[in-house]
Amino acid sequence: MTFDTPLTFAALFALWNIIVFCVYAYDKQAAREGAWRVREDTLIFLAIALGGIGAFACQKWLRHKTKKGVFPVLLPVMATLQGLLALTVILFPGTVLEALGSVLKLIQSA
Repeated sequence: MTFDTPLTFAALFALWNIIVFCVYAYDKQAAREGAWRVREDTLIFLAIALGGIGAFACQKWLRHKTKKGVFPVLLPVMATLQGLLALTVILFPGTVLEALGSVLKLIQSA
């Protein structure tokens, strides 16, 4: 694995989380104005789909989705797990690739 691959992953991960933050911020603004809102299942999906850090940041900075439904528990958990995952991929890219290769071999042999 080349040195730029972990950096590319980090950049894409950061960009995705900025996008998720913006979607949550849009939903917060729409709530204030009584406008069209983003569906809650979409917000949950974005948080689970590696956007937990952006969603959690918006929750804390803009005080959005702090009490409703699963958000108070889901967003901090997703942010923590995804942050650890990203850190692992960035710091140990070779090990992660080897582990993924082993998992793929197991799946193919089953």
